[in-house]
Formats: sequence, structure tokens, C-alpha cells
Amino acid sequence: MTTMSTTRTRGPQRSGDRATPGIDPLRGLTAAEIDATREILGEAGLLSEQTRFVYVGLDEPAKPDVLAGIELPRIVRALLLDRVTGASADVRVSVTDRSILRRDEIDGTNGQVPILDVEFEAIYDLLGAEPEWHEALAKRGITHEQVALAPLSAGEYGFDAERGRRVIRVLAFMRNDEQDHCWAHPVDGLCAYVDMIEGRMFELVDHKVYDIPVESGNFDDPEVQGAPLDTLKPISITQPEGPSFAVEEDRVSWANWRFSLAFDAREGLVLRRIRYVDADQGGVERDIVYRASIAEMVVPYGDPSPSRFWQNYFDTGEYVFGRYANSLQLGCDCLGEIHYFDATIADEFGHPRVIPNAICMHEEDYGTLWKHTDIYTGSNEVRRQRRLVISFFTTVGNYDYGFYWYLYLDGTIECEAKLTGVLFSSAYDPEAGDHASEVAPGLGAPYHQHLFSARLDMMVDGVTNAVEEVDAMRVPMGKGNEYGNAFTKRTTRLRTEAEGARDADPVAGRAWHIVNTEKRNRLGRPVAYELLAQGSPTLLADPESVIAKRAGFTRKHLWVTRYDQDERYPAGDLVNQNPGGDGLPRYTEADRSIDGEDIVLWHTFGPTHFPRVEDWPVMPVDYAKFTLKPYGFFGRNPTLNVPSSESLGMACHTDAAGDGCQCEAGACTCAGHGHGHGHGA
Repeated sequence: MTTMSTTRTRGPQRSGDRATPGIDPLRGLTAAEIDATREILGEAGLLSEQTRFVYVGLDEPAKPDVLAGIELPRIVRALLLDRVTGASADVRVSVTDRSILRRDEIDGTNGQVPILDVEFEAIYDLLGAEPEWHEALAKRGITHEQVALAPLSAGEYGFDAERGRRVIRVLAFMRNDEQDHCWAHPVDGLCAYVDMIEGRMFELVDHKVYDIPVESGNFDDPEVQGAPLDTLKPISITQPEGPSFAVEEDRVSWANWRFSLAFDAREGLVLRRIRYVDADQGGVERDIVYRASIAEMVVPYGDPSPSRFWQNYFDTGEYVFGRYANSLQLGCDCLGEIHYFDATIADEFGHPRVIPNAICMHEEDYGTLWKHTDIYTGSNEVRRQRRLVISFFTTVGNYDYGFYWYLYLDGTIECEAKLTGVLFSSAYDPEAGDHASEVAPGLGAPYHQHLFSARLDMMVDGVTNAVEEVDAMRVPMGKGNEYGNAFTKRTTRLRTEAEGARDADPVAGRAWHIVNTEKRNRLGRPVAYELLAQGSPTLLADPESVIAKRAGFTRKHLWVTRYDQDERYPAGDLVNQNPGGDGLPRYTEADRSIDGEDIVLWHTFGPTHFPRVEDWPVMPVDYAKFTLKPYGFFGRNPTLNVPSSESLGMACHTDAAGDGCQCEAGACTCAGHGHGHGHGA
């Protein structure tokens, strides 16, 4: 962002506008606050008929101020765009005292505001007025009326013709009718570059005419689906006494967990002040994570063709993907005893828009929590694991993404991304190099990655945290290890931000322990949580490529930074047409201490996708996740007090074969079982 001018304007004061004592300063924006933001901006003369609200969200107060419990004003951040002039601004509005706190003009040299829906919608008519576009389609035997258009973020490649322009690149797909899924029929080799302020195409890339694939991709057509699988029986999940969680506005308690949640138009679901009630410490609520969200995601494609080399989408920073959250439906998206949360965001005119059922929360059985049959005492105990699931789904063009946060009884936290939807297709050209899979006759699916950045503002028993990298190590055979069976671990404290940029190492079983440098468990060791990464590939594009500069966060699995209120996004505040270098690479240039400090972890994770035939015409869900597990955080297994199934009215039952189980006082003995050995069989 380039600050051209900064102004402060006070609007008229009204009674009752001060912050209400006791209001959570991190609570999501209300409809009234969104309305007030628009009114204050209008009263300050900052809105015209052509002004559109690109983003409206809570400008969160500083963490130390929140933890101090002081009364804080409610401040809203608004990104504005004038669609006629292209002028854009980043404005901070206090809805508490009805004032403009700050106004930064954005000149576009270091990125532009995200793309509006109205800009996407304008593309069809804009290209329809371009004779050169019609001629290019005619070469392929089709007309403008037969195509669906995919307007896409342009990136920033330093092209002279694009300097100072607000650019969208456009690919085309043929449709046989309004119900035909266009992704099956890419009009490849053709790409239009459009200036959204001038409202015209300024360049057309037409490098090759490909045959348009003809096979249907209509996965919702019964003829394509085939005969129904009629052997499945209904599954019903019931909780006769209702769910185990309690909800008060945005605050949730479940088992030993306490947390709050919010929804942001850019990041989607945000979890705040995740705490665990420790029975062994007298029921004290112990902090683990101050704030958790998916702060960015990018989908870099590996097709270097002249019409597609630029395909790299930042769905959070360029498209503001929270605004595309689905309204979830019981029995389809969510199963069981569900609690829904609506999301209130601003539309492009600055009016409140409610997304019903944007967040789904439920608890579910997750198999065995712990179990042992003791051959010496005859003790036979088993407890079942449960997890609380908090999720939302968003649809960004062809892909659908679900983000699921899981809280387990034993203190484990997981985040799982679920990827489904439709592959972004191309014409399959085997002569162009091995950069795509053929998923249907003549239909390609370019290789690509989905790289998410989870921002984890940690608070493990307080804000004096550090990170230790733990690797499994072989011990050479020799003195003290004469038989060669020994192995150990190597622990390395990460001292500065430069040291905190790390790669996963699955071969070494690498884990990162977030320790409190001042707190000890009952054995005298630092209390800690460990971050377990899947260790999938980081960015595969060349390190000198444009996307490597723009998505610098994707070059490492882990970044550790000192907390800074203004460091919210791993690719920077303004991602659209940003030339690169912003975000985590810039945050870490100061190389601040991260040892015994208030720290933030940024974890890059996600799949590298070489599409399969089985991914077409609609992709079965693929998964990517990471895990946070207590490591010395507790003094022992914290789930010893979890009730048995029988005490919860869910006693074991004899099975249909008569190989029955007898249950008494929570212990179950099954015929033909119960014998074993004591070495972990």
C-alpha cells in the first residue's frame, strides 16, 4: 500500500455511540455496525454513486490491550473502490465515536484492492463489444453467445501495457445450453486481458486453436451418473438429550473447551481464545491459541502455455473468499445435532448481508479414546473419543473448500481443509509437455497446488512462548550403543525470525514444540503444544518466478514471527496485482527475537494435485490437515475422568452372531476375547 494522504474526519456525535462496557472487543461486526460504517463514510464525503465496498471487517485491537481487559473502541476497516476513476482507499472508521481515524489512498504500485463481483459480472458485456474477440471465437466455430467466461485475477508480471491498470484476464468455456457445465468444454489457446476502469479489452492472446472437448461433464445429470447405488441404507445420528455444548452468542463451551468464534469476509471462520479447563489445576482455564484462521491460500498452476502461465489465484487476498460461504443444510452438509451460526458481512454497497447457516457446529463420535485389558488385574476399561466440529464451506469459481476445526477431548486441535468441486480444465495437448492430466477425451486438467496459510496466534499458558524444533535421530553403533538399537531426538530452539522460517522433514518426524518459557509442568519441564505437519511439498514454481515472489509464504512450511497487530496476512494486505515481497518475507526482515516472546506461527500446508481420471467430472473430497497436540501441557492423561459408554446410557450390546459382550460398571467382556500379551499386541 502506498499512502498518498492520511486524513482524520469526525462525523456528528450522537448519544449512545460509546462502546458498551462488557462487549467483547473481538466480536464479529453486527449489521448495525456495518450500517454505521457506511453512514460515517457518507457523512465524511468519502462515498460517491460509483463507490463500492470491497471489504469491510473488524480492525482488531492490539492483543495486549484486549488481554488487559480495558474498554476498547470498535473500529472497522473498509477497502473502497471508485469503479469509474479507479481511485481506491483503505479507511479506518470508529463506530464508537463516529469518526474517520485514518484514510490511506492506494495508488496501485504495491497492489490493488480485491476484485468485486460487479467487475466479474461486467466482463461478458465488455467482451461482447470487442470485434477482435468475436473473430477469435469464430475461428473456433463458436459465437460469444455460446460461451461462459471465467474472469480471473491477473497477477503482476511487469508488462508495460498493464502499468497503472486494473486488470482481469479472461478464459472462455463453451456451453451447449444453460444447464451444461462449461468446465467440460474449454476454449483453449485464447485469453483476453481487460482493463476494468477503461471497460475494454486491451490485449488478446490467441496463440493456438484447439479442438473443444465435447464429452459431457454434467455430473448432476442422471444419464451421466448412471444407475443409482441402491444398497445403501440410511444413517441416523441422534442425541436424545441434546448436544453437550452450550452456546451464548459467539461463545462456546464443550467438555473442557472454551472459545469464541467470528466470521470475517476475507478469512472466513475465525476461532478466538481457545482454552482448556484443567481439572488437575482446580478447573483453571488455560490458554492455548489466542486466534486461529486461514489467513491466505493460493492455487498456483503449472501450465506454462502463453494463455495460462499467469494462473495463480489467491482466493483469500484477491477474491475475499469468506463472502462466498455456503448456507449449510442439515442432512447434506452437516449431520447430527447441529448448531448453526449466521455470518453478517457487507455487500458491495456497504449494506449488511446475512449468510444464513454459514458456520456449522456439532459433536461426533471418533472411535476409541483409550482402552486397556490388563492380563494381571483383569481390568477392562475403554472410553470413546469425541470431537467438536466447527466448519464452513466456500465456493470460489470451480472449487469448493471446506475448513474444519476439530477439538478433541484429550486437548488435541486439528484443522482440516476439504477440497472438492470441479477441476479447472484445459485442452489436453500432449505435445506441449507434461503439465496436465488427460481426464476425459481431449480434456486436460493442469497440474496445480493448493497452498493454505494457517495463522496461529499462540498463547500457550500465556504470551511468553518459544518454538523448539524436534527431530528423531539415529545413534551410531558404538560405545554405549553396542547393539545399535538406540535412537534419540534432537531439540533446537529457534531464536530469531530468520531461524523461524523452517521446512518440514517427514523422514525425521519433525515436530515443532511451542513452549512457555516461564511455566513448568509437575515434572519440571516446560508446558508445550506441538505442531505436527503433513510435510507435503511447498511451492514448486521456480524460486525466481513471479509467483514465488508474490507468494513468498509458500516457500516454507513454518514461519514464526513476533506478534505485531498490523501483520495479519501472509502475502500482505493488498494481494491483487501485488508485484511481490510483501507479507511474511517482509515481516521477518527485522529478524526479531522469538524466544520467550508473544509469537505467531504461520503454517503452510496443502496438496499438490496431479489430477486423476477419477477426479472428473466432479472431484471426490481431498484432504489436507495439521495437528496441535499437548506435549507436557498437562501433568498426565487429561481424559481419565471421561465417563464410560454405559454411564452415559450407551451400554455395549450383544452382536448379531451371538458372540456377546457383557458390560458392568463400564467394563465390557466379550466372548472369545480378553486373552493377550503384555508387550503391546
